[in-house]
Amino acid sequence: MLKVGLTGGIGAGKSEVSGLLARYGAVVIDADRIAREVVEPRTPGLTAVVEAFGPSVLKPDGSLDRPALGSVVFSDPAALARLNAIVHPLVAARSAELERAAGAGAVVVHDVPLLTENGLAPLYDLVVVVDAHPDTQLDRLVRLRGMTESDARARMAAQATREERLAVAGLVIDNDGPLEKLEPQVREVWSRLTARAAEG
Repeated sequence: MLKVGLTGGIGAGKSEVSGLLARYGAVVIDADRIAREVVEPRTPGLTAVVEAFGPSVLKPDGSLDRPALGSVVFSDPAALARLNAIVHPLVAARSAELERAAGAGAVVVHDVPLLTENGLAPLYDLVVVVDAHPDTQLDRLVRLRGMTESDARARMAAQATREERLAVAGLVIDNDGPLEKLEPQVREVWSRLTARAAEG
């Protein structure tokens, strides 16, 4: 089994790369998706979040109000650290369970947005960073995701810098351009990952 960490700043296009790798045959373990699952209604994770941040982070139906929680944590490093202390151990446990189920010869790609921020690079055989210029990230967040520029900048500022991410990279995928330029790069990365997995 080859354990790969996949990361990139918000708006860099990591989800696109993750989707392509899954199509080629990678077992993708998506930390964001798992992070949503562990705070679904009636989970211990959601109970802990409400205890930490109060009932104002809940919607009327009892589910997590992500924008309300986001407005609290993304401008307050201590609040963000408190949230991470609740969610990260739950995500790690579920990710380990999925990895064990993948099988010996698999290429397991852990899609982890905050890999660099949380010092997780040593957990993987290799880290792949999806890189884009901060101006490109900002444009995508505003144009494609409908964020305000100030919200987009705050989200970007809450993450590691581009330099910090590149410092832990074993392989870098440049996603400053259009989708047509992305796919050949991802295919090349996939061939390198499968070759490395075959070496054992």
